[in-house]
Amino acid sequence: MFKFIPSVDRYIFRLVIVPMLGVFALAATLLLLDKMLRLFDFVATEGGPIDIVFKMLASLLPEYASLAIPLGLLLGILLAFRKLATTSELDVFRAVGMGYGRLLRVPYIIAGILMAVNVALVFYVQPVSRYYYEQLEYELRSGALGASIKVGEFTTLADKMALRIEQSEDDGRRLKGIFARVANSKGQVLSITAREGNFLATSDSADTIILRLTDGTIVQDTGNEKATSRVLSFTRHDLPIDLPKIEEFRERGDAEREYILPELLNVGWSDKTSQEKRDASQASFNFRLVEVVMMLLMPLLAVALAIPPKRSTSALGVFVSIVMVVAYHKVNQYGEDIATLGRIDPVIALWGPFVLFAALILWMYYRVAFVPGGQAIGALEAGAAKLAKAIRKLFKRKKRKHGAQGDLVAAE
Repeated sequence: MFKFIPSVDRYIFRLVIVPMLGVFALAATLLLLDKMLRLFDFVATEGGPIDIVFKMLASLLPEYASLAIPLGLLLGILLAFRKLATTSELDVFRAVGMGYGRLLRVPYIIAGILMAVNVALVFYVQPVSRYYYEQLEYELRSGALGASIKVGEFTTLADKMALRIEQSEDDGRRLKGIFARVANSKGQVLSITAREGNFLATSDSADTIILRLTDGTIVQDTGNEKATSRVLSFTRHDLPIDLPKIEEFRERGDAEREYILPELLNVGWSDKTSQEKRDASQASFNFRLVEVVMMLLMPLLAVALAIPPKRSTSALGVFVSIVMVVAYHKVNQYGEDIATLGRIDPVIALWGPFVLFAALILWMYYRVAFVPGGQAIGALEAGAAKLAKAIRKLFKRKKRKHGAQGDLVAAE
């Protein structure tokens, strides 16, 4: 079936798909690495298992992918058309009657597929994965994931026991230098010291574990000033520990970004919800929608920024494209925030910047596609060329100066 596709389309597809996938992988990796460092620090502070870091990163992947996909699409098309322009292949295509509209057929097919993927991400997958991330963070903070007791610090358990461990070996299976202070139901306080010990699970209750102590002493304080304390020595003693009860995590929907599309529409346009809730839901809906619709303009922006001036290999368009996409994303985030507060209508806050950005992109594309010799960022290209020329002159001047000083020293 692939052989019936015109060779031009196959060629453009190969040019687009390789850098697009590379940019997508690079952008997602950089975003995840930045978050990974914070999560490792957070999990280490809370004393949780290391594998929870990778579960939390996996739950954040749909959120990062919703930004990495448009960026990968833009740069994939931009780099493909830049290669066509710098190798004069674009001039050959246009000379045989293939305009930009014909050459953009494959990029728009790819954009349509990625739009469908992004719709599924932002309206369905991302809300659920965000809720899962919040649940993991809650369970980690509350100790439901088996957070370990920190060595060298006092840890309070079930509000009636203070435990301190001097040393841990074999990944926590062997504990040394144990001190525990326990208050029982009779008002008595037990101070327990032991040379070593280890935790054991119980078969009858999931809320209780056993701390098996070896070679230690128990000092029993009755709380009566007239009575003397009792001191007992033991070779082995089992100390039951009641685990703290973990409250169930809240239901999904505490924040608007956790709503999937049907829930978002139901809350945002329902007379039964408060005005604040409606504003927040409508702002979230318009933010997600405008981020997806903007992908339709990415191929046009890519072409407008991909074509350098004649006899130039300037890559300024690549830099400008990244700045424009990231800046537009931040503007949308700000628009969502002020619309959530009810200060401005969500349609104006989010679709207003979209109209302005779309008008700018269409003008830039028109300049490149329909104006002979037109450049979308011609002024920026000229300014960048002058700046580069001035920098080269400065370095040459410094090089000649250092060379002259070297000759003078050699003559002396």
